[in-house]
Amino acid sequence: MLLRRRPRRPSVRTRGLAVAAGLATVAVVAAEAAHLRSRWRAAARADDAPAAAADGAPPAIAETARETMHVLVAGHRAATANETALLHLFLSFGATFAAARAVTHSIRRGVGPARNVRVGDRHIHHFVPGILLALLAGGASIGMRHETLDAWLAVPFGVGAALVVDETALLIELSDVYWSDRGVLSIDVGLGATTALACLALVVRVVRRGEQAVGAA
Repeated sequence: MLLRRRPRRPSVRTRGLAVAAGLATVAVVAAEAAHLRSRWRAAARADDAPAAAADGAPPAIAETARETMHVLVAGHRAATANETALLHLFLSFGATFAAARAVTHSIRRGVGPARNVRVGDRHIHHFVPGILLALLAGGASIGMRHETLDAWLAVPFGVGAALVVDETALLIELSDVYWSDRGVLSIDVGLGATTALACLALVVRVVRRGEQAVGAA
């Protein structure tokens, strides 16, 4: 009689790192949402004016709704080079790590167009292009030393770093343990890195706001 293998449950460490990564990410999003919410409240107070929009909608709120994207773009441009680079790194790393996990699951189940990359009989793991991306982006940043360019080079660097981190267990064990119990190490490292990047983004933001407050005093 064949015994079905019981599905592996996430360890306490993995669950803890997942919670930490989720909370840190929510904190980053909440910090930006709070700034936009303050704009909406200011717009609502401005609606007490007697003037009204032609279509009956409150003019200030309608204007704020149209300008939300402009606010995001302006905020992105007004951020320091370090803040922008860190934001790009956080977003590209998190999105790529999640996408890599989703794609590998679809390949394993035979769902979707994605397939394993092979050169002859050799399976090319995704840490290979990850290393190339990270090295090229990092090398270009060091060689050019341009703040504006560095902020955008953080995107391919984050993508490459996520592809490498997703196969940490394979690199440590020197065998294909991606779907084994030992492969959970890759998830732990990825969640830990996401948490660290989110916390670093919050720290940089807090330090900048503190410098502005001290300068205005």
